[in-house]
Amino acid sequence: MTLEPPPEHPTDETLAYRRALGAFATGVCVVTADSPQGPLGLTINSFTSVSLEPRLLLWCIDERSERWPVFAAAERFAVHILPATDRETAARFARGVALLEPGEFERRLDGPPCLPEALARFECTVHDRIQMGDHMVVIGRVEAFSASDGDALTFWRGRYGSLGVDE
Repeated sequence: MTLEPPPEHPTDETLAYRRALGAFATGVCVVTADSPQGPLGLTINSFTSVSLEPRLLLWCIDERSERWPVFAAAERFAVHILPATDRETAARFARGVALLEPGEFERRLDGPPCLPEALARFECTVHDRIQMGDHMVVIGRVEAFSASDGDALTFWRGRYGSLGVDE
C-alpha cells in the first residue's frame, strides 16, 4: 500500500477497512527508480521478503498513484528501509516533491538511484509484476544490499513512530 491519499469520496466501509488495516504496524520504506525526468522516490509500507534463494522481495504500488507509470515500467529499483530519524524523507516521498536532485542520491555503476542514508538498502532488478486488484505487486531480485544499526521508522494508525532494540 502506498502512503497516498485515499479516493476523494471513500465510503464509510472503505474508511473502516483502511482503519482496520492501519492496526498493523509496518516499517517505512522509500523505493527509488529512474524516470525520464530523473531519479524518483515513493514512500511505501508494503514491503516483504519473499525468498532467500534466490534473493527476492516484493512491494506494492497503487495504480492510482501519479508515480505509477514510472514504477510500473522500471526494470531496476532500490528499496530503502528508513531509520527512525527520517520522518521528513518519508513524508516528502509520500506526498511531496518526488524527484531527487543531484547530490541527494548515489548509484553503483549502472544500478538504480539510491538514498545515501538508510537502515537497510536493497538494489533490485524486476523479477515479476503481478496486477492484483487496484495494486501492482512488484517482485525484485536483490542484486546488492547493505544494512546498518539503528532504530526503524514505523507507521501505525496513520502516524509515524519508531521501533528499536531498547524499546
